[in-house]
Amino acid sequence: MTVILGIESSCDDTSAAILKDGMVLTNIIASQKVHEAYGGVVPELASRAHQQNIIPVVSEAIKKAGIAIKDIDAVAFTRGPGLLGSLLVGTSFAKGFAIANHLPMIEVNHLQAHILANFIKEPGVESRHPSFPFLTLLVSGGNSQLIVVRNYLDMEMIGQTIDDAAGEAFDKCAKVMGLPYPGGPVIDRLAKEGNPERFVFNKPQIPGLDYSFSGLKTSFLYFLRDELKKNPDFIQENQNDLCASLQKTVIDILMSKLKKPPNKPASDRLLSEAAFRQTLHSKKQYTTKPHAPGGKYSSHTWAFPLTTPAWWQLQVITNTWQANLSVWMQLPMPGPHWNKKNHLYTIK
Repeated sequence: MTVILGIESSCDDTSAAILKDGMVLTNIIASQKVHEAYGGVVPELASRAHQQNIIPVVSEAIKKAGIAIKDIDAVAFTRGPGLLGSLLVGTSFAKGFAIANHLPMIEVNHLQAHILANFIKEPGVESRHPSFPFLTLLVSGGNSQLIVVRNYLDMEMIGQTIDDAAGEAFDKCAKVMGLPYPGGPVIDRLAKEGNPERFVFNKPQIPGLDYSFSGLKTSFLYFLRDELKKNPDFIQENQNDLCASLQKTVIDILMSKLKKPPNKPASDRLLSEAAFRQTLHSKKQYTTKPHAPGGKYSSHTWAFPLTTPAWWQLQVITNTWQANLSVWMQLPMPGPHWNKKNHLYTIK
């Protein structure tokens, strides 16, 4: 039996869940209303709200699951992507909780987690999940991606937005219409009462499997501007139809790529990926070095090649930062041969 505490704080929701052998026992979420006045998430306010919410949320998740802290075998936390300040709150709490209770930590990419959530089991719900390989359309907040999933740890992104995501398009178009934040749920509710064929908005023609939604926002804005000149009450009189037509347009854009065959075979994509990895063959010369004996922090000097992408450099440095802070309490992952008393595990 393996019990995992999961902590999520990538944006403006503070969440904690308890999973037992892949079954969700509790999932507690604290939303933040403070952002409604600003029409979008304010990162500094989100961070402060996470600080207020995280302890009671985690406490409630453990309590409702009917377990004790000593029953927890590992702590999973969202490492990214997300708002830096929000992620820092969740990561810091997870580290403190893990260190205090001598637990291993599991870092989670929350976009991959969206995909793997298909495999989570819930009490009283039939367990159904896709078989590998499968294609995923990931539409979440500021992300719109097409991903080929070969197994739990082998995923390839074959398409993504080149500017705004679908969720951002909904929120910004809702703001133009004077609807409250977040706009997506409001548009969805109003669209159910409207005619999706009433208005036609521009659909960007982006080559390949990538998306773009900035043109749709501009088209929507100019359309409203022109109609409001003719009728100042145009939005109020046509709100449901506007929402339905906008929602249909966004869905059509998303689905058009699913129906489109890749512009190059999978073997070519794999070769491109392999070629990119080959350019980073010198990775070993600047990854984290073994830590000093006794769990002391060791100094690091990075010598990145000039061609190394900035995101890769940041990831390497972040890996070192995270490992240094938790070097003394790293444990093997829970499993058949896992001994919870092995508190002195050395990172190789």
